[in-house]
Amino acid sequence: MHSCSLQSLCPINPYLHQSSITHSLANGPFFMSTKNHKTPLNSKLATLQDFSKSTSSKTTPLGLVEENSQEYQKFNLDGKICELPLFLKIKALPISEIRFESIATFNNLLMELYMSDEVDFALKLFSNSSVDPNCGTFSLMIRCYCKKDDPFEAHRVLNEMIEKGFQPNVAIFTDLINSFSKRGRMQKAFEVVQVMRSYKCEPTTHTYNCLLKGLCYVGRIEEAYKMLINMKKKSCSKPDIYTYTAVMNGFCKVGRSDEALELLDEAVEMGLIPNVVTYNTLFNGYFKEGRPLEGIGLLNKMKMTNCKPDHISYSTLLHGLLKWGEIYSAFSIYKEMVSVDLQVEERMMNTLLRGLCRRSRTDRDLLSSAHEVFDRMKSRGYVIYSCAYELAIEAFCMGKQMDKALATLHEMIECGHSPRSITVNNVIRVQNNLVESFRILFLMHEKSRMAFEFPFDILIDECNRKGFFMSSCTLYGAALKRGVVPHGKPGDCSAELR
Repeated sequence: MHSCSLQSLCPINPYLHQSSITHSLANGPFFMSTKNHKTPLNSKLATLQDFSKSTSSKTTPLGLVEENSQEYQKFNLDGKICELPLFLKIKALPISEIRFESIATFNNLLMELYMSDEVDFALKLFSNSSVDPNCGTFSLMIRCYCKKDDPFEAHRVLNEMIEKGFQPNVAIFTDLINSFSKRGRMQKAFEVVQVMRSYKCEPTTHTYNCLLKGLCYVGRIEEAYKMLINMKKKSCSKPDIYTYTAVMNGFCKVGRSDEALELLDEAVEMGLIPNVVTYNTLFNGYFKEGRPLEGIGLLNKMKMTNCKPDHISYSTLLHGLLKWGEIYSAFSIYKEMVSVDLQVEERMMNTLLRGLCRRSRTDRDLLSSAHEVFDRMKSRGYVIYSCAYELAIEAFCMGKQMDKALATLHEMIECGHSPRSITVNNVIRVQNNLVESFRILFLMHEKSRMAFEFPFDILIDECNRKGFFMSSCTLYGAALKRGVVPHGKPGDCSAELR
């Protein structure tokens, strides 16, 4: 049986792999030939289709356009030639007319398509090709199907590869095992392991890591933990930090974060260095279990071990603190994120603002924090949700910042939100300026079709109290016109006239 190494998969050449493409208009088919043209892959070239239109019926080496030629001037209509890699030029051709002179050239193109995420075209090219595949070709097709998340087709190609006398290497087996594991098809994954061992190809640490992630994905945590214990007994496939992280993630998913933390300590004792993904796994576990405050200690531990928290670390911790009502700690983490120039998501900013505003009803010290978050949201262009607007207005009213409360109410209405009657009442109650209160009321009814009863009552009572009976009569009539019957009655208008 032929052995296939990973290095045999035709590495990408920065040149055209000593290839050029020739097109015969008379005969039709395109060929990949091995002429020694040192043309860089990303050189200034016209597309194949455009160039073929300009050529005569003679055979022309496509892709070799001199900058001072008439062809260059013709295709340089917008001032620059299209800079396209080889696989894009190939895609411009009818796939049934592409011919390859050697398997090395074919594999080189397949590798470039695979690396460029053009797996569908690579598979289509393979299925329409008459080239006799070798070990590298089969390996590339397996990897393409795995990248496409189609492990069953990859398995079929693996069987065909073995039938033709080629032996896959450990990397190809691992790719297929990983593809099955990601879909939770663990029985199939272990079948591939058995085939792998039948060819005396022992699984590596990476192979086991793929299996561990798959077992944890389907909830088989105890099996994953036993596999980790067995790996520690082996000499050729010792667990690494990714092994521990996979099992820790499994424990955290089922609410066993304490056991995950024990695994973290064990990994450190073995001399392994936890990475940010390892710590993020624990953050997520604490969040799900309603223990977000323990995440703050974990964050400090990360810093002590010189593991820099990333955006996911902070966001997961902040989300957990907000969800479980730890507003003081959440604001502290928010301030830390701002200090290290990390962007807080819009949804969490709105949640933080709402939490600060609600808590400020009993703790007035948080009013300044709520104002700070609100100002930052406005300056950074965040979309502020309707509920957040209303709570911010309430906070401004409690803080006696009437100008801000009024401006925010105007802004809320202009943004298309319809404030609840209680929000409008809060602003009107604390207004010392009766004229400004009138403006608020009529702005509400101008921008919103909703009828509000309470603002009319408040203003009518206030007008009666100050002796503005004509104004109270006008307000009462305006309310009736809009279908609202105020509880308060206007005073004696004739008394004001006298």
